[in-house]
Amino acid sequence: MSFKSFTISNQYVLSALLITTATLASKLSIEYIGYQGAALIYLLVVSISAMLFDIWPVLITALISAIILNFFFITPLYTFKIVSPEDVLMFFMYLILALVNTVLTYKIRDYNRKKRDEEEKNKTINLYNILLNSLSHELRTPIATIIGSIDTLQDQGDKLHKIHQTELFGEIATASLRLNRQVENLLNMSRLEAGILKPSFDWFDINELIFKVINQNQELNSNHHIAFSPEKMDLVWTDGGFLETILQNLVYNALQHTPRQTTILIDTRINSNLLEIEVSDNGPGFPAERIPQVFDKFYKLSSRSTGGTGLGLSIAKGFTEALAGSIKLVNKKTGGALFTIQLPVKTISFNELGA
Repeated sequence: MSFKSFTISNQYVLSALLITTATLASKLSIEYIGYQGAALIYLLVVSISAMLFDIWPVLITALISAIILNFFFITPLYTFKIVSPEDVLMFFMYLILALVNTVLTYKIRDYNRKKRDEEEKNKTINLYNILLNSLSHELRTPIATIIGSIDTLQDQGDKLHKIHQTELFGEIATASLRLNRQVENLLNMSRLEAGILKPSFDWFDINELIFKVINQNQELNSNHHIAFSPEKMDLVWTDGGFLETILQNLVYNALQHTPRQTTILIDTRINSNLLEIEVSDNGPGFPAERIPQVFDKFYKLSSRSTGGTGLGLSIAKGFTEALAGSIKLVNKKTGGALFTIQLPVKTISFNELGA
């Protein structure tokens, strides 16, 4: 909390309340603490104010506390006259300490704020550079493929064999899907950060959603094997679009970051109104020390040569949390990565839905 949490008028009001409270506490305990103890209590109030409020309310708090200390606690009472040289010294020492404490605390806090702002600025610049570097490859590559294939078809379409034409159309389709996937990820991340993505719940067949995701990744699945053995499951009350996006990113991540001939396994179960979906593979897995970072935005394993903007897993995590669920990653003992999604759901059987 900081002075930005309060308006200036509120800061003055709260400062007055703190001084009043300190005065009452000091008056009630004056026989035990003496006016020296009261001075320490006021100094504590000034220190607290300096940590919370703007500098002007704190300076006024320091001055008023000195005046009240003199008037109510330093003999002779209820007058601004100070007789004893020791009391005069103590009064001015208190005033100086209160003012110095105010200025130093404010300057330290201001320095820390500027340092945090600078760190946030540097962090933003780094993320911006990472994003530009990723996009320069991830968006430019499919665009270049599409443009090159179209140019070839336009210039040599009549001369090309049907097989070559089909191959070029296939490259255009694959590049278009890749481009669309990256743009969707960027849009989804922007919506997540803006907080405008709200789930829309309905009854969904989980098996159908998973088969849809498998079919959407068919163009990348020629060198991998996606294994899914559907079991009879009730319909679940969830956001199908959110869940599809989560699975899409997990499956795509496995296809991109595992060697050829890797098997990607999808398992589902419902336990006590908790939907569990596991996406695993028998690839190399993740370095153990990197696992806590894999869901960070723009994070990529530098040792991997595959592309990607580093948004897929962070989007999967964001969408899972939007459904009040959790997602975790572990390395399997037998080798490979295991992602586990847990979502609280309501269920209903097909028969009940149609009744």
